[in-house]
Amino acid sequence: MHIEERIRIAVPPTVIDHIWSEVDRWHLWDPDTKQARLHGPFAVGTRGRIVPSKGMGVPMAVTERTEGRSFTVEGYIPLFRMHFEHTVSPVAGGSEVAHRVWFTGALAFLFGPGVAKQLREGLPRTMQSLKAYAEQRHKPLDSDA
Repeated sequence: MHIEERIRIAVPPTVIDHIWSEVDRWHLWDPDTKQARLHGPFAVGTRGRIVPSKGMGVPMAVTERTEGRSFTVEGYIPLFRMHFEHTVSPVAGGSEVAHRVWFTGALAFLFGPGVAKQLREGLPRTMQSLKAYAEQRHKPLDSDA
């Protein structure tokens, strides 16, 4: 089961990547995140914690990181893993951003459907919020202002 959302944002990929790297500020653009923290650099192997706006906090770890292009974090509880992959690509007028989520583990069949429902509802809102946050923080590429 994969959930995916894409959006175009009128800023260069480096801007999106910088926003992603500010883990302790994720709550400023992700309405479904109350708090996120890493105990170290934004790099593969660094662990931390994410607290959703609804529900309990879960440990997370960075499992993939390609500066300027992508990162994946894995949230985990016993026998259930949530994988959140984020990619950014240059396109005319800015960037195309994709967020993909999937689940693994013995209890994915039990927890996956409920979490997937929340994500299908929340991810489009999160992407719109990221777009607004990035474009407010940085002058859009196609702006004459």
